[in-house]
Amino acid sequence: MECEISRSGKEQPSRLCGDQKEGAAARLLAWYGRHRRNLPWRAAPGERAEPYKVWLSEIMLQQTTAAAVKPYFTAFVSRWPDVGSLARAGSEEILRAWAGLGYYARARNLHACARIVANELGGEFPSTEAELQRLPGVGPYTAAAIAAIAFGRQALAIDGNVERVLARLLAIEAPRPRLTREIKARAADLVPEERPGDFNQALMDLGASLCAPKAPACKLCPLRESCLGFVSGAPESLPQKLPRPEKPVRYGAVFFVRRKDGALLVRTRPPKGLLGGMVELPGTDWKENFGAAEALSEAPVATSYRKLSRQVTHTFTHFRLRLDVYVAEDPQSLQAPEGGRFLPEDELEKEAFSSVMRKVIAAARRPWQMNSQSGFPDRTLGLRADQLRRSGG
Repeated sequence: MECEISRSGKEQPSRLCGDQKEGAAARLLAWYGRHRRNLPWRAAPGERAEPYKVWLSEIMLQQTTAAAVKPYFTAFVSRWPDVGSLARAGSEEILRAWAGLGYYARARNLHACARIVANELGGEFPSTEAELQRLPGVGPYTAAAIAAIAFGRQALAIDGNVERVLARLLAIEAPRPRLTREIKARAADLVPEERPGDFNQALMDLGASLCAPKAPACKLCPLRESCLGFVSGAPESLPQKLPRPEKPVRYGAVFFVRRKDGALLVRTRPPKGLLGGMVELPGTDWKENFGAAEALSEAPVATSYRKLSRQVTHTFTHFRLRLDVYVAEDPQSLQAPEGGRFLPEDELEKEAFSSVMRKVIAAARRPWQMNSQSGFPDRTLGLRADQLRRSGG
């Protein structure tokens, strides 16, 4: 019974036998040959993948879609065609090029990893999962993907798409995080000795296309006749989904201070921590118990501010953020406070602003765009920041 796949009868198979696994791998690779995605980091059929491009793409693809990564990958490879040139780049250059892709710790780890490979490993990436995981930013999935795709190692890279395909193929009902452990235990021998890189990429493509989270296209799937989830009649129920906990909300204030020449007051965040090394507008800490009434007491310069009527919102991995935005314009002679600097208007698009800061800038600039003749939003707050400080308010 273990090797039988049938939709008749009450008893259902619990595992695939060796012949079925070999057949599934062969059908999947044949499907991949006809339907593989054309992605800029992939080697052409029959060509050897470049470790640098595989590593760069896999770091960028962490928690990010292929569509979002494509233009960033192309720009990076054009500017830094090998690991040596990337290692020689400045941290600020890399952060500026990464801006908008999110999860900025990846950019910092990318640069640290490039320097190790270029300066300590002779410009050559290690080829085994264990060695790759010693590099900054390279976890189990990324190490397995690089080992298989770039070096032909018989490794299994389990991302979200692959996890869904294999949970259905093998009818694994365990919820996360036990699901990943069971997939590794039961699916490792699925990876063929020949073309392990193509096999992993085929799983990724199958999960990104036919084996969708909802309404999978089972009739078109090359694994259908081996899929235990299909046999069950409800493949979309796998993998099991646990209720997601509600994300906490944090609040804060941010200050958009613009000189009459268009220069904007900015500062750079500390190198470590959330959005480390990114450029931002000055503002308060982000916290759940935020004293909005005292926000102006933390304004970076003493001047008149106007509070925008709408908050700027942004969602991070572990929390949601709501920011009150205060805008002000001051004479060209205004001096930047300690730790700050005025950034010329024509350099705004080149700077390493995070996505949330770009949202703030867009929201704050809108009044000037709508009322360019007056050059300033329609009214200011009644109190100046220096008055609030003196009054203790």
